[in-house]
Amino acid sequence: MLTLAAGTFLLRLAGPALRAKVTFPKRAEKLLEVSAVVLLTALTATAALTESGGFAGPARPIGVMVGGALAWRKAPFLVVVLAAAGTAALLRLAGVP
Repeated sequence: MLTLAAGTFLLRLAGPALRAKVTFPKRAEKLLEVSAVVLLTALTATAALTESGGFAGPARPIGVMVGGALAWRKAPFLVVVLAAAGTAALLRLAGVP
């Protein structure tokens, strides 16, 4: 566990330490930025739409959309999370899977 902690610390330290020494072409920097957004979008879609290898039902994606809309409108994080969870919970309470 200490080895993993030390490795994680060294990787985190390497970023700022090497930032001035390693340069990427502009195209590579743009691709790295876009790839981070694509990865987060795929992770969000997978978590919002699937459960146990199948479709999670409409309640969860609707909750995620409510949370996303509030986040887009710059609502506080706690409000976003509670609104998303509350929306999904109320829909499931109403019988929506």
